[in-house]
Amino acid sequence: MGAGLITLIVIGVLLLLVIGFLIATYNGLVKLKNRVEEAWSDITVQLKRRTDLIPNLVNTVKGYAAHEQGVFDAVTKARSAIMDAKTVQQTADGENMLEGALKSLFAVAEAYPDLKANQNFLQLQQELVDTEDKIQASRRFYNGGVRDLNTKIQTFPVNLVAGMFGFQSREFFEVEDRAAVENPVEVQF
Repeated sequence: MGAGLITLIVIGVLLLLVIGFLIATYNGLVKLKNRVEEAWSDITVQLKRRTDLIPNLVNTVKGYAAHEQGVFDAVTKARSAIMDAKTVQQTADGENMLEGALKSLFAVAEAYPDLKANQNFLQLQQELVDTEDKIQASRRFYNGGVRDLNTKIQTFPVNLVAGMFGFQSREFFEVEDRAAVENPVEVQF
């Protein structure tokens, strides 16, 4: 074997290693991106489920406390903000609005013992608690995926490949009052 052949073999092996690294890195980034998108989809499904529950809850409370229109309007406005959200930040802002509005709604319900005993209201409460738990779990899964993707994109040498193929960091789903969100809306009476 001549020196020229050995040089070609070494260059070929190095080229294969570089191509292998690029392929593995690209595929890893795609996998993380898809995991983040799946997690965001899970969040939107749970938010939709909750926004579907809210009109029934509001109407049930309205039957007992029709004079609390300001509370009902706040809940409706917050629900609309979530449904109309296009970005993670807009969704988080809507979540903050809804958190406060639901607390006000349940404070109103507290003043009506007959409402607290209403089976429909109790069922809606339970569904809301279940949905809040699922939203929390979905948010944690999403933020974990975002953390993994962002870390991968920002570390060397993967950041070079990520930049070449246009991978971008994602926003965390954060809310203003993290303690309030980590403890779901209290709906037990």
